[in-house]
Amino acid sequence: MFHLAGKKIYVAGHGGMVGSAVVRKLKAESCDIITASRHDVDLTRQDHVTKFLQDTRPDAVIMAAAKVGGILANQTYPVDFLYNNLIMQSNVTQAAHAAGVQRLLFLGSSCIYPKLAQQPIEESALLTGPLEPTNEWYAIAKIAGIKLAEAYRKQYGVDYISAMPTNLYGQGDNFDLQSSHVLPALIRKAHDAKKAGHDTITIWGTGKVRREFLHADDCASALVFLLKHYSEDQHINVGSGSDITILELTQLICDIVGFKGGIEHDLSKPDGTPRKLMSSKKLESLGWTPSIHLEAGIKATYEWYLSQE
Repeated sequence: MFHLAGKKIYVAGHGGMVGSAVVRKLKAESCDIITASRHDVDLTRQDHVTKFLQDTRPDAVIMAAAKVGGILANQTYPVDFLYNNLIMQSNVTQAAHAAGVQRLLFLGSSCIYPKLAQQPIEESALLTGPLEPTNEWYAIAKIAGIKLAEAYRKQYGVDYISAMPTNLYGQGDNFDLQSSHVLPALIRKAHDAKKAGHDTITIWGTGKVRREFLHADDCASALVFLLKHYSEDQHINVGSGSDITILELTQLICDIVGFKGGIEHDLSKPDGTPRKLMSSKKLESLGWTPSIHLEAGIKATYEWYLSQE
């Protein structure tokens, strides 16, 4: 048990969807939350990160900062997704060790697993097959981050762990159609089509592929739980335990948004991995389960989106 009360916890990436959710969750833990904007600390600069952690001396670090995006963004900016993530996570991990931080939680992604991994995907599937080509740059960076945390743990005896969240959504998500993930992109498409009075919206591919989704607040709850209760070499999955086809997701979102038109398919665009459902048995065995149902989570996310217009 790693008690958080009275501890100083640095949340890297606190301005993002996951990081901000983690900050909200940590406020109930009686800890001192440390944050810094990208203008104050450039995570791609080792000297910046080292000085910041030497000055603040946190007891624990949650590495939630990352360059993220959907298939289009990954295909368009492979250098950004590979290099920027490699350099940021390496800088934070190394500087944390140099500052004497004994507890670090690195956030990976479910895309680290092989494209054709057996479903539901268990943690042992890592590095057992080829990756999905549409997001391999991001996946390779995240795999390196997992292994770096594991290496520091092995060589220096520090308590560094990694968690693998599934596809996340929620308050603070990115709704830019050029760089967003599928769920917020569909919310944006349905909303814009409703406002414009369009008869249809278009989705990528066949819509038959299946994806698992977890609300960012549930993810934050799991991460804080793991920070307190988990200490093993192997990374641990964080998922909802159920999946849905992209077509079913689109229909659900259209119902929530109130778009009554049809759904067309752009078959020139890739589907991506046929199915991606992670096994969360390991996390469940520790005593944590999600609490936000997909429909309720999407409704809350859409309400937040409307409040930002």
